[in-house]
Amino acid sequence: MDEDLPSDIAEADERDDKTFSMFGDAEPATTPAPEGPAYQVLARKYRPRKFEDLIGQEAMVRTLRNAFASGRIAHAFMLTGVRGVGKTTTARLLARALNFDSDTVHEPSLDLSVEGVHCRSIIEGRHLDVLELDAASRTKVDDMRELLDGVRYAPVQARYKVYIIDEVHMLSTAAFNALLKTLEEPPPHAKFIFATTEIRKVPVTILSRCQRFDLRRVEPEVIVRNLEQILETEGARLEPEGLTLIARAAEGSVRDAQSLLDQAIVQAERGQVVPAAVVRDMLGLADRGQTIDLFELAMRGKTGEALEAFKTLYGFGADPVVVVLDLLEHAHGASVAKALGPDALGLPQEQAAKLAAIGAGASAGTLARVWQMLLKAHDDARRAPDPKAAVDMALIRLCYAADLPGPEEALKALRDGAPAGGGGGASQGPSGGGGGGATAQARMVAPRPAAPQAAVKLESFEDVCALIEQRRDIGLKLDVDRFMRPISFRPGAITFEPAPGAPSNLAQRLVARLKEWTGQPWLVAAEGGGGAESAWEREKREQRETRAEVEADPFIVQVMQAFPGAEILSIRRPQVVVEPPPVEDGESVEDDD
Repeated sequence: MDEDLPSDIAEADERDDKTFSMFGDAEPATTPAPEGPAYQVLARKYRPRKFEDLIGQEAMVRTLRNAFASGRIAHAFMLTGVRGVGKTTTARLLARALNFDSDTVHEPSLDLSVEGVHCRSIIEGRHLDVLELDAASRTKVDDMRELLDGVRYAPVQARYKVYIIDEVHMLSTAAFNALLKTLEEPPPHAKFIFATTEIRKVPVTILSRCQRFDLRRVEPEVIVRNLEQILETEGARLEPEGLTLIARAAEGSVRDAQSLLDQAIVQAERGQVVPAAVVRDMLGLADRGQTIDLFELAMRGKTGEALEAFKTLYGFGADPVVVVLDLLEHAHGASVAKALGPDALGLPQEQAAKLAAIGAGASAGTLARVWQMLLKAHDDARRAPDPKAAVDMALIRLCYAADLPGPEEALKALRDGAPAGGGGGASQGPSGGGGGGATAQARMVAPRPAAPQAAVKLESFEDVCALIEQRRDIGLKLDVDRFMRPISFRPGAITFEPAPGAPSNLAQRLVARLKEWTGQPWLVAAEGGGGAESAWEREKREQRETRAEVEADPFIVQVMQAFPGAEILSIRRPQVVVEPPPVEDGESVEDDD
């Protein structure tokens, strides 16, 4: 019937283009496969494949290793921690470890460097004896009963039946009760691994029957090292400061950090370095140095300048809520530096010194009040319809109230007849918000006029430095201490040698401040050489001399020889406590009041 048809048409009727010829004809042309494998996000590509790859969870791995080595393996595990620290990954690794089997190992093992018989199918989620359940989508008791019906049956292929239940806190009360009976009397061939971010929502009856592991937040330094390794493998480049910003934004979550790195890598052309400023814009963050300056302005009561500084940050794309979080961090940093010194902050030297200076110029009570006000501001900014306006109002409150005295200080001021208002608010004028209200209240309760302020007398360069610290001009204080090498001083005139890197406007700034504070004109001139040490240079020299003195002490030498590899990290002078004179018999101590 096909004799009248052309041969090529007859052949087309008998077989399609996907049928190979049995006589060895050339294979038909096919659509070319896409070049290279499909892209896999970094968080999946670098997911740990063995316990040694888990980042920041060394304590848990050590406990599991000891338990497996001694054969004391629990029948149920509870893994808890914030998002992205490795709960689900650890659960899958545990399932592989429990069912590990190879040519040489036939028992549970945490050594997963060699792929076992069941490892591949467990990794790909197709093993018959490893069941993974998302409790968020199957919360009902019927779902749990259906799952547990198969517990009594022995595993088909592996050593154990492993049940992985993620977000277990989402189960209903009835589902927990159905699970409880199995956990009380589990069959020897069944193991349960639970993961949750809300450990408080899991009933105590369930927790008491599980071996619990709290997966820690990963420190930013550890996250940065992991990101550096990924960048080296991927052949990408990012500025170190950008990696630090990503690690901070991840808040201890390795997965979040890797996802953010994935996003940051594509911010520049291949082979180019991604600048930290681009990462900051991507994250919606403000520059830390600028937010420290904003915090300093608020602590000094500079309302207008603080609002302008925040407006600039907002114009560059900074999130108002994140700015308040940064201010909270700076309030905490200033308090820590006040108690432990700037080295405890782990920040660049200049930023740590500025926060330490802010902390030194404020009382502990003031810093505590600022912290509480910023906590309220953060809540307002998150809930307000206009977050920028909420932060503006918070800065106004902070500028006017940061320097207000505490209740005890205000009571003492009222008792002494002095104004009780703070410097920051009262300096803005008679209608200056919180500060002005406190001053008016002081005048109503104690109408006696305050004594006139004594004229400022400066007899030495050290007096000038003390005045700057007293007036809490942090930026000027840092620059004077670091860059001014005094040559000569007389009231009204200062000559100094500028240290390398000194700001070009340092003399003008000092002249303006001294005229404002003393009411007298001043001459501040810079000369080419002959100056003494700056305060910063003197402090560094004294530290070096003290260290050399300590290192040469015979006792310290013996200690260092007894402990090879030991280092002297810091040197502190013991505080001298002056004991009060003893009270003679027959004498009594009375209060001055």
